[in-house]
Amino acid sequence: MRLGAVVLTMGNRPEELRALLDSVAKQEGDPVEVVVVGNGSPLPPLPEGVRTVELPENVGIPAGRNVGIEAFGPGGSDVDVLLFLDDDGLLPGTDTAELCRRAFADDPELGIVSFRIADPDTGVTQRRHVPRLRASDPLRSSRVTTFLGGANAVRTTVFQQVGGLPDDFFYAHEETDLAWRALDAGWMIDYRSDMVLHHPTTAPSRHAIYHRMVARNRVWLARRNLPALLVPVYLGVWLLLTLARRPSKTALRAWFGGFREGWKTPCGPRRPMKWRTVWRLTRLGRPPVI
Repeated sequence: MRLGAVVLTMGNRPEELRALLDSVAKQEGDPVEVVVVGNGSPLPPLPEGVRTVELPENVGIPAGRNVGIEAFGPGGSDVDVLLFLDDDGLLPGTDTAELCRRAFADDPELGIVSFRIADPDTGVTQRRHVPRLRASDPLRSSRVTTFLGGANAVRTTVFQQVGGLPDDFFYAHEETDLAWRALDAGWMIDYRSDMVLHHPTTAPSRHAIYHRMVARNRVWLARRNLPALLVPVYLGVWLLLTLARRPSKTALRAWFGGFREGWKTPCGPRRPMKWRTVWRLTRLGRPPVI
């Protein structure tokens, strides 16, 4: 199992980036080849052997990661598995790469592994970082229906079969879009509590574009991937959930603006999942209406 890693950065966390790269270099087994993508910013000096790509502008998270994938050949074909790691994360264990190799080698149906994200000071895993509905026990590994964008590993055959992340999403829900396409193609996704990425506890709403992008991309996600009958059900449920969370007026205004934008703008190619995939998602505990 040949492993590579893609790290996307905007160049504003050089010390954290260096610590992450050092933790990747300490992994047991064959060396993990690393590509760092500068997303609209010049890169700081990096360790010898780390490959770099500097983009002239910020193209967003999914498009930036797609650039990193292609740096390993078409669809990442130069390696068997690609790790995607946040630039302010860190691998505390030295056996994560070996655990990945073993997981993918032992299970030919496994397409994606989602790592457990834990705060480096408290060890706490935020509920939103457990990619399933029953998220009260982050130490329980399980099959899941989506994964975490900055702490995961993907078999590159998945990209070659179903394509990469959706470039136009820019930020939010790009992982679920890829996950649904992978599941529809017959791949499985695991959440592994023993594969840990340390990352400071944060709130997603810290990003100024959060509410707009979450709403717009939720509509695009449904329009691209769901059978026509489920599109209004899925979006209706999320509308009710959003209102139940009682966001501020400013946040709600941005959310409804993004929701309208999602209907009025092109969402990319529509490839509705098979009904048997809907059933698979349901059996895995997350039917594609919630």
